[in-house]
This record gives sequence, C-alpha cells and structure tokens, in this order.
Amino acid sequence: MAYFEMAKTVVKSLINGPSTIRYPAEPAKEYPISRGHVTIDPARCISCGMCMRKCPADAICVKRDEKLWEIDLFKCHVCNCCVEVCPVHCLEMDTDYRPAFSKHDGVKVVKITYVKPEKKKPAEDKSEK
Repeated sequence: MAYFEMAKTVVKSLINGPSTIRYPAEPAKEYPISRGHVTIDPARCISCGMCMRKCPADAICVKRDEKLWEIDLFKCHVCNCCVEVCPVHCLEMDTDYRPAFSKHDGVKVVKITYVKPEKKKPAEDKSEK
C-alpha cells in the first residue's frame, strides 16, 4: 500500500515540478510575516540588555560602558524573542533575508547613539512674600 502513496507523490512531482526553490540562486519568497534578520535603530536603544538576556542562542551582546550592541549572525535563530522583549521597540525583524555566506565574518557591531534626555528642573517659585 505504501508503494501506491509513493507513486502518487512521484507522479505529482513530475507534473507540478519541485516544491522547493534553489536558494540562494533563486530569491526566496517574501511575505509580510517573513523573518529575515534583526535590525536595530541605535538612536532609540537605551542599552537595557533585555534582548541579550532573552536571546536563547546567546547571539546578542550589549556593552553598556562602551555603548555597543553586537549580534553574531551565525548564532541568531531569527526567533523574534529579542524584538518582543525590547521596551523601547528599537529592534525589529526585517523581511529581507540576509545573503548566504560560507565563512564566519565575525559579529555585526552597532554603536549606540541614544542620548538620555535631560530631566526638567522643577519650576522655581518666582512669587516671594
């Protein structure tokens, strides 16, 4: 009986063609919910380190003193955990897939440019008695 199921699948593949694409030779299909890679807006990042703590692959490293955000693209699972936990929403998932590479080119390092706003001083009481 299993031979008939297999024969049915083979005939279907011969008629319709392969169900996979030859990536990276052919570009992958993009959908609105596609997860290509993680991007950061360094002007909004407050260096809280929540993304680093939540990353299951330990692909993200935040160095507060040096104001650096690093991601190892080989370790990243593209799971969206870091994006969901970011309190200021400076991380997002880009729908473009990153190009395939065969050797480890190191980590992507981004300099954080966020400047903490100054606290407003309480208004001085101008009316004196």
